[in-house]
Amino acid sequence: MFKETYTVVGVMSGTSLDGIDLARITFTLQNGKWNFEIGENETVAYPSLWLNKLKIAVGFSQAELVQLNEDYTDYLGSIIKSFIEKHQLSSLDAVCSHGHTILHQPQNGFTLQIGNLPKLAQIVEEKVVCDFRVQDVKMGGQGAPLVPIGDRILFSEYDYCLNLGGFSNVSFEDNGKRIAFDISPVNTVLNFYANQLQLDYDDKGKIARLGKVNLDVFNELNALEYYKKSFPKSLGFEFVKEIVLPLMEKYSISTEDKMRTFTEHIAWQTSLALPNKTGKILITGGGAYHDFLIERIQFHLPSIEIVIPDNKTLEFKEALIFGLLGVLKLRHEINVLSSVTGAESDHSSGVIYN
Repeated sequence: MFKETYTVVGVMSGTSLDGIDLARITFTLQNGKWNFEIGENETVAYPSLWLNKLKIAVGFSQAELVQLNEDYTDYLGSIIKSFIEKHQLSSLDAVCSHGHTILHQPQNGFTLQIGNLPKLAQIVEEKVVCDFRVQDVKMGGQGAPLVPIGDRILFSEYDYCLNLGGFSNVSFEDNGKRIAFDISPVNTVLNFYANQLQLDYDDKGKIARLGKVNLDVFNELNALEYYKKSFPKSLGFEFVKEIVLPLMEKYSISTEDKMRTFTEHIAWQTSLALPNKTGKILITGGGAYHDFLIERIQFHLPSIEIVIPDNKTLEFKEALIFGLLGVLKLRHEINVLSSVTGAESDHSSGVIYN
């Protein structure tokens, strides 16, 4: 018999490079329903050395990637160990870590999340559950998105769960199946242009609000092949680097206009992604703080009730759900849905290091 209460540390590093999210989470199974409580939490910002490395790693050679994986596992391990010691956490069931995505090419049968080497368990001195994407890709899936099973189990009262991170993704129920897919880039592009103005990000969308929509850029973005594909589908940073940024850089318009136009593009693609334009939508991720983007999403979806949760859930939802994926793996239960990723079957993904 499996127990009914688990305490884990959920760890997530997203493509927007905001930092490493860590949270202690307690999961309790009562009458067949999972409940959660987010305890101590923090986001550890990347020092400039790591930030610069992770930004350019998509172009690394095989040998450089191997070394990067070694170094990042050491670095991530030290961050997790410090978090555990700082908050005096004990009796943990596991550390459940996503790692950091460097390459994501499911069409080529390949995805790479660094920081998932076996030595992570030795460094943190805890059981580790990690590397959740690789198995799914081997089974013919996209390896993403993985959050939707958590949406189904923990946030079933919402018609849609939308995450606005480096990329946006949505999940919802459709005829008894969970459907989910990546919609478009978000902070990977918006932060790129904020960086050009010597800012880490566009606070509340104040800069985007000042710009004007360039219809040529807007229309060309919306015509990209990705948006015509049916799900399952997912995006990696390669899409931004090789397709989106070159498209936008062809145009001699102000940075403010680029940010305004891309904000409109995100909101427009979000509206197209929802099959039913009514109900309640839970919005999480860093993009939920972009007030102007939220306004534009509401403009394009006037009959949808937008719910932005408490700060802990908003900021640590992905760490929370990777914690849940780890618990399900420990219980040998399904934690990846084939209806979402396109894999040959539902499965229990991830590796466990003792």
